[in-house]
Amino acid sequence: MGRRRGHNKQSSSGNNNDNNCSSHQQVTRMMVDDEDLDETTESSNLDDPISDEPDDSLIGGDKTSADYYFDSYSHFGIHEEMLKDTVRTKTYQNVIYQNGFLFRNKVVLDVGAGTGILSLFCAKAGAKHVYAVECSQMADMAKEIVEANGFSNVITVLKGKVEEIVLPVAQVDIIISEWMGYFLLFENMLDTVLYARNKWLINDGIVLPDRASLYLTAIEDSDYKEDKIEFWNNVYGFDMCCIKKQAMIEPLVDTVDQNQMVTNCQLLKTMDISKMSPGDVSFTAPFKLVAERNDYIHALVAYFDVMFTKCHKLTGFSTGPRSRATHWKQTVLYLVDVLTICEGETVVGSMTVAPNKKNPRDVGIMLKYSLNGQHSQVSRTQHYKMR
Repeated sequence: MGRRRGHNKQSSSGNNNDNNCSSHQQVTRMMVDDEDLDETTESSNLDDPISDEPDDSLIGGDKTSADYYFDSYSHFGIHEEMLKDTVRTKTYQNVIYQNGFLFRNKVVLDVGAGTGILSLFCAKAGAKHVYAVECSQMADMAKEIVEANGFSNVITVLKGKVEEIVLPVAQVDIIISEWMGYFLLFENMLDTVLYARNKWLINDGIVLPDRASLYLTAIEDSDYKEDKIEFWNNVYGFDMCCIKKQAMIEPLVDTVDQNQMVTNCQLLKTMDISKMSPGDVSFTAPFKLVAERNDYIHALVAYFDVMFTKCHKLTGFSTGPRSRATHWKQTVLYLVDVLTICEGETVVGSMTVAPNKKNPRDVGIMLKYSLNGQHSQVSRTQHYKMR
């Protein structure tokens, strides 16, 4: 799974609609245009200063890249990124603080607690007790954070997998989790939430958030496709097209400029977390994207919305191109074909999504699409792997 780097994100707030793109102000993707360099120009970082040796006593300080593959959430950096995502974190904070009636004197289970921020919100809102489950080494830090903030009598941090831990209580009133990954389902943490729901949630209990929806749109992206995909056609005079094929298979996670959008947004799938079964994360959904102007289509883009419907006031957020930027950004799936489309013409097809059989935390995507337009007649199936 590729990621674009070095972009500045301009953020703004707004409202969103269920079946259409959220009507938020523009999130701009900043592109850096390098000036042409003479072939004799040298580029080196040999003179860059070398930092002092890291302190291995800090969390993650003695870990290697191999360790991070299995335990990336042990490092504080990924938690810093999520905590600084104010769309994400402030939404959860507002849901908890503004709906105290849901949490007062209730027993809460925080699945994938990380630093324990959601548990702290719940404790402050009056929860009777919060069980914060975290499998990574960050659980040790969460215990210190809970103690440092005076909530040791309300929050119990449990280190281990949800599927393996022994919860001190038979049932909980609320399950709260920030389980969403790129493309909503990458990392497949939703299955863990559903396991906890089935094992511990009381009959009339609440899952937060309780609804998630996946959307699809199409964009013009000639410049970036040329830079990231076509680049491999000629690398310093050599054919590296074998890598181009690999680059096409892996979706790109990045912030997309809303002005690149060529079509409407199509709702693919809505998941009711309080009722769905684990098998529902695998699905096939049809789509019909209608061109809103004459343009080219280089890629399809997926994003998701989440909702908290049990609140006094309906609350949620969107990760779409017309919404305020989040760390999830959007997921770009480049097409083999460049589609020339006229206003009113449609790209129709289906998307099949399923966890990878060998590694369930990875996601396999099969995209079928066709266009029978004035300038393009195309029918194709493409496969992608998020890993």
